[in-house]
Amino acid sequence: MLQTEVFKWVLREHSEDQAIQAAAAMQRGMLDDLDSRLAIAAAQLSHTLRLPMADSIILTNARVHQARLYTMDADFKDLHDVDLMARS
Repeated sequence: MLQTEVFKWVLREHSEDQAIQAAAAMQRGMLDDLDSRLAIAAAQLSHTLRLPMADSIILTNARVHQARLYTMDADFKDLHDVDLMARS
């Protein structure tokens, strides 16, 4: 799901070539399957925080792995475990 979000954003904001490069870079990292446990936790988080579903899947996955989430997506504002970075 994260790859979908990143690819879509880079494609919209930049180019297909750069989106492909971003997807290739992400392939070198750790990817988790969206199993039913993660999907249900993400749905609960989406409901509680009123986040779009893709955002809730990303945040749930970060929390499961105790990873800090860095983003420029304003949907994540005011969350203590997310670093919202300014757009340049």
